[in-house]
Amino acid sequence: MQWPDWLWSRTANHTDDTTREASPTHDQPPQKPASGKWSSYTAPQTITACVVTTTTTLALIRLYKTYLRRIPTVNYLKPGLFRHRTLYGYVTSVGDADNFHLFHTPGGRLAGWGWFRGRKVQDLTRAQLRGQTVHVRLAGVDAPELAHFGKATQPFGPEALEWLRGEVLHRYVRVRVFRRDQYERVVGMVWRRKWVVWREDVGHEMLKLGWATVYEAKFGSEFGDKEELYRAAEKRAKEKGLGMWQEPSLIGRLLGHEKSSVETPREYKTRTAAEEKAGKTREKGR
Repeated sequence: MQWPDWLWSRTANHTDDTTREASPTHDQPPQKPASGKWSSYTAPQTITACVVTTTTTLALIRLYKTYLRRIPTVNYLKPGLFRHRTLYGYVTSVGDADNFHLFHTPGGRLAGWGWFRGRKVQDLTRAQLRGQTVHVRLAGVDAPELAHFGKATQPFGPEALEWLRGEVLHRYVRVRVFRRDQYERVVGMVWRRKWVVWREDVGHEMLKLGWATVYEAKFGSEFGDKEELYRAAEKRAKEKGLGMWQEPSLIGRLLGHEKSSVETPREYKTRTAAEEKAGKTREKGR
């Protein structure tokens, strides 16, 4: 069907007008944008949205850095975090009766640790854990020493070690970090969850059962606000003859064994250090 002549004429005129408007001649200066186009950027709604978005982003970044960023070793702990931060994690190994290695798991089970694929710490190999744990030293307590650096094992050292392993090894604990010591360890107070809502102070429990003494070094002692509580627990363990304070058994007493004076870990360290110093002096004199 042929289109009417009047429709072709009207369409052609409209096309010409549109082309002229869209393509200004070179003699015409460029038009400035209307002021109304910029008003949308200064509108209260726009400014409010920008402020809310920026504040939320900064808050999320701070939340991540403070609570969700994993700390692989003590070298990643900034001084400002000491006494103001706790570390929640999985104990991968216990090397001595008063220290262990912690794999930091920020966010705990809510963040997928322990059950989500790729976050099962219990399945990690020793090679995968190397350089990925924080070395923790129990604050306020001193356990009997094990054999190391050529020194003999202190009495009740293996028993104290076995108790600590049974208490924290392959379990999740929380550590309130106090400071960093000369051995690249975090000195901190340690709690573990017990009976869902109850938590247990591991260091205090060691003192109650007689597997440790109150830390007596001249420098570096850390108790938080629990020094009196710790000393009272040690005193009760002594009175009850628990752990390293225990007396000979009935059969031992019948055989004539008497209770010997207990050498505390601090006394043991002082004695062995003096012996080592005397040995070096004798070698120089030869």
